[in-house]
Amino acid sequence: MSRPKLEKISDQRALARRQGLQSLRDRKWSAAFSLLSDADQAAALTGDELEALAIAAHLSGNESRALELLARIHQAHLDAGNVRRAARFAFWLGFIALNDGQYAQSNGWLARASRLLEGQEACPERGYLLIPSGIRAARGGEIQAAAAAFIRAGQIGKSFGDKDLMTMALNGHGRALIRGGEHAKGNKLLDEAMVAVIAGEVSPIVAGGVYCSVLEACRETHDVRRAQEWTSALDRWCADQPELVPYRGHCLLYRAELLQLRGSWREALEETQGARERLSQPTAKPALPAALYRLGELHRLRGEFAEAEDAYLSAAKAGHAAQPGLALLRLAQGRLLDAAKSIRRHAEAVGTPGPTPGQAELLEACLEIALAENDLEGARRSAGSLRKLALKFRVPLLEAMAACAQGAVFLAEGDARRALHALRRGCALWTELEAPYPAARARALAARACLELGDCDASALELAGARNAFERLGAKPELTRLAALSPGEAPRDSRLSPREIEVLRLVASGAGNRAIAQKLSLSEKTVARHISNIFVKLDLNSRSAATAYAYEHRLV
Repeated sequence: MSRPKLEKISDQRALARRQGLQSLRDRKWSAAFSLLSDADQAAALTGDELEALAIAAHLSGNESRALELLARIHQAHLDAGNVRRAARFAFWLGFIALNDGQYAQSNGWLARASRLLEGQEACPERGYLLIPSGIRAARGGEIQAAAAAFIRAGQIGKSFGDKDLMTMALNGHGRALIRGGEHAKGNKLLDEAMVAVIAGEVSPIVAGGVYCSVLEACRETHDVRRAQEWTSALDRWCADQPELVPYRGHCLLYRAELLQLRGSWREALEETQGARERLSQPTAKPALPAALYRLGELHRLRGEFAEAEDAYLSAAKAGHAAQPGLALLRLAQGRLLDAAKSIRRHAEAVGTPGPTPGQAELLEACLEIALAENDLEGARRSAGSLRKLALKFRVPLLEAMAACAQGAVFLAEGDARRALHALRRGCALWTELEAPYPAARARALAARACLELGDCDASALELAGARNAFERLGAKPELTRLAALSPGEAPRDSRLSPREIEVLRLVASGAGNRAIAQKLSLSEKTVARHISNIFVKLDLNSRSAATAYAYEHRLV
């Protein structure tokens, strides 16, 4: 080949390298990966250029290629006698494997990194190796050991001016403190780590990892307000990098959860479907089962029961528990016995866990199913556990859940006055959190409490508010339930509760107390009490008079 042609090819290679590195600086990850890959094929990249290609591969979603490049860089440094740099890349290979749940590979790479640093002077790489040690200790419940590892890693990072290491150490320490119950201190450290991320002080790979970690911590502590703030920041971070792949699926999933809470169910469904696609490409990510479960939740709330069941079962096959969503689906389908059996099995399997994202939701589902079974003792236990959780974390979301749970129990016990007070407090908290669905459910229960107290105007207002909210949301199962429970045919001056109207209708149909008890899953003693209340409230003295009243007022 002539010299001019060789020079032209060399110039083209150099141009591809320069353009690739510029694309990396511009955070155009796919373009950087393509250009630098072309340059690497033409003439093998080395040094910083090869590291740039590995970063571009990871951030553009080419994971297997990124791991190949990291291993290649590690070996190149090893061959050149750059022990510390070789250890640095062995750490990253081990750390990525740890996050992907590939523990054997992780242990192998981290052990190699540790061996390479034997006899070496103090260096940042020793601090990096403390990060996985701290993570393992925290997962094993050894909070003090974990905190010590992260504190030491932060000190090493500070002594060498390594912002990535300092930020990872802050994040790890914060997560460990939260796992140990020190939520305020832990959140303070996580917020400090996020400040470094927002300020652009850390590499994109560390930034994405910290974003996801902080949002996971918000879910563990049920801190919706902090989650909303940091999710918005993650949205902006991802929007600035249109070609970013690794963290966008997590971003969509976190957004979907918040959109669901805020009542934007259609948008939440779209985001969750997007998260499912991203988390399944090119290979399934650890967060994919959570996306499948979220799809099940959204379909269930919208009354799309077949789609919900498919999503729950897919989540279960992928390793995510289908409960409590599947049990609530069975309840909505009228399969109370199946709902009760499955929720009990799941609750027994879970036991009494530490802070987990699904703990409060499990207790809430146990309470709802217990009330449907007329199991007041079980409902009281669930409400009490929710209250303890609310006192432990002291965040509005748990306080709202606990208040509504207590209100539902009071209502079932016949204490309408205390029920109304608790339900209105819960509704106010849900409204502050901009959560229309649970607020509407609280209003529906409050309407029943108002009826029990004889305040029909207030009951009608609460019921109308709940119905309007459910209609806006598209909550078909709740609308069906309202239609079944609402005494719409009763006169406005009726002082009967929804349950008493159900009993009165059955009395008018000729059913005896035992038959009514079986039909409504009540005890005969409770039925007798309801009938006595009906006679007193309506000034009646016999079942025949009650039957006449029911027909006269078109309740039958």
